[in-house]
Amino acid sequence: MGLRRLPVAVVLAVVLLVACGGVGVSGNYVFKVENKFKLGGKERSFSALKEHDSLRHGRVLAAVDVPLGGNGHPSATGLYFTKIGLGTPSKDYYVQVDTGSDLLWVNCVGCDRCPTKSDLGIKLTLFDPAKSKTSGQVNCGDAFCVDQYGGQLSGCKPGVRCQYSVAYGDGSATSGDFVEDVIQLEQASGNHETSPLNASVIFGCGNKQTGDLGSSSEAAVDGILGFGQANSSMLSQLAAAGKVKKEFAHCLDVVKGGGIFAIGDIVQPVVKTTPLVANMPHYNVKLTAIEVGGSMLDLPTYLFDTGSQRGTIIDSGTTLAYLPQVVYEPMMDKILDKQPGLKMHTIEDQFSCFEFTRNVDDAFPPVVFHFDGSLTLTAYPHDYFFKIRLVSAGSTSYRPLMENIWCIGWQNGGLQSRDGRELILLGDLVLSGKLVVYDVANQTIGWTDYNCSSSIKVRDEKTGTVYSVGSHNLSSAIGLKVGNFLTLLTILFALLQIFCVH
Repeated sequence: MGLRRLPVAVVLAVVLLVACGGVGVSGNYVFKVENKFKLGGKERSFSALKEHDSLRHGRVLAAVDVPLGGNGHPSATGLYFTKIGLGTPSKDYYVQVDTGSDLLWVNCVGCDRCPTKSDLGIKLTLFDPAKSKTSGQVNCGDAFCVDQYGGQLSGCKPGVRCQYSVAYGDGSATSGDFVEDVIQLEQASGNHETSPLNASVIFGCGNKQTGDLGSSSEAAVDGILGFGQANSSMLSQLAAAGKVKKEFAHCLDVVKGGGIFAIGDIVQPVVKTTPLVANMPHYNVKLTAIEVGGSMLDLPTYLFDTGSQRGTIIDSGTTLAYLPQVVYEPMMDKILDKQPGLKMHTIEDQFSCFEFTRNVDDAFPPVVFHFDGSLTLTAYPHDYFFKIRLVSAGSTSYRPLMENIWCIGWQNGGLQSRDGRELILLGDLVLSGKLVVYDVANQTIGWTDYNCSSSIKVRDEKTGTVYSVGSHNLSSAIGLKVGNFLTLLTILFALLQIFCVH
C-alpha cells in the first residue's frame, strides 16, 4: 500500500507492544512474494500505478528468506504480495508486502464489502477464527491493549474484543478485531533450502473495508503484511518473541523480475549505512544534497532540515518517486538540458512521455542523492525513465506497434507532511537493482548496487550457521486476465491519439 497510501490519519484502536505466546522455535522465514501490478509479464495501466502510490533484538535469532515475485520497473509493477499460512489447520492467504505500513491484517468471515475475486489469478480466502483450533480472542483488557491506550479504556468489560481501525490517505479504510493465531512461515534451513515454522502472532481480522480495499477485484489480495517499525508489525512481534533479528533486506530485480527478500542478520554483502531519523513511524533519512550529471542542485535549505521536513522517506511499497516542485523542476531542467529537441506528450493526464531511439544512459545524466554519513543513492536514466511498448492486440497475439516510447518516473509533488510541507519519497523507481538493508534494531538503513538475480548470505544466530538466500520470481504462475487485455487496449488507443502513428 506504500506511503502514498499510508495511514496519514491512522486511528489504531490498538498497536501491539508485545508478541503473545508463540512456539519456542527460532527460525528463518520465507514468503513467496508475487507482484501486484504484473500479470503474465503484461503491464497494468499507468494510472493504476499512480493511484496505487496515492494510496506502510533478541539474542537467539534466525535469518529469514522471503521468495519474491514481480518486476520492480514502474511500467510493470507496484507492490508485492506473498503467501502465508494462518490458523490450525493452516490455510493460505495472499497478503501485500509493504514497508510503508505496520499492521498484518486479513479479510475475515462476515466482512462488509471485502473483495471476493482477484484479477491476479489467486484464490481469495476469508479467515474464520471459529474454524481454527489455535485462534484466540484478544480482549480490551489484555496487556497490549491497555499499554496501547496508556491505561484501562473507559467502558472496557471482560469479554469485550480489542478492535482496530485504520484510515488511509486515499480514503480507504479497514477495521475489525484483533485475534491471535498461528502463522505458518518457511524457515531457511540450508543454502537455498527452507523448512516450515509456526509462530504465534496477533493480527487484524478485518470485517469492514471501504474504498479500493473492498470495491475492486483488480489486484485484490486477502490483506496486508506491514514491515514498518511499529510494535504492531509482524517483524516486531517476532523480534520481541526472540525469533528473529529486527532486520530485513530486499533486492528488486528489474531485468528478470522477482528478486530477494530476507529477514534476519544480513552478513553479505556488507552495505554502507545512514542513520534513520529518530522517532519517525517510517524509514526516514537525512538528505544532504542532490547531484545531477556532476552538478549539485541549488535547493532551499529547509529540504535538508530533518527538524521541519522529517527527512526523506525510503519506501519499497511505493512504485515511483515523488519530489516537491522546488526539487522536481530544477532536476528535470538539468536532466533534459542536453536533449532540447524532445517533444513531450502527456499520457493519462499525469505521465510525461517522449519518443527516443538512442540509449537513454548515453543521452541523459545520472541523479545522485547524498545522505548523512556519506551514503549515496544513484538513479540511472534506465531507472528513472521507464519504457513502454505499444502493441496491437490481435485475436491470438500481441504485435509490436511502437517500441521507443519513454516516460518520466519522477513525479511532481512530494508526500504531504502534517505541517503542510512536502517530503521527498523514494520508491521502487530508485530502489530497484539495489540491495536495501533495514536494520531496525540499530536504526540504520543502507544499500548497494547489486545483482538481484544472485543471492545474499544471512546468519541463523541460534546456530551461527550462514545460509545463502537466493532470488525468486513467482509471478510467472499468474495468468493474463481479460481486465489486463482491456487495459492494454486503452493504452493503445490513448497513445495512438497522442503520437499520431501514420
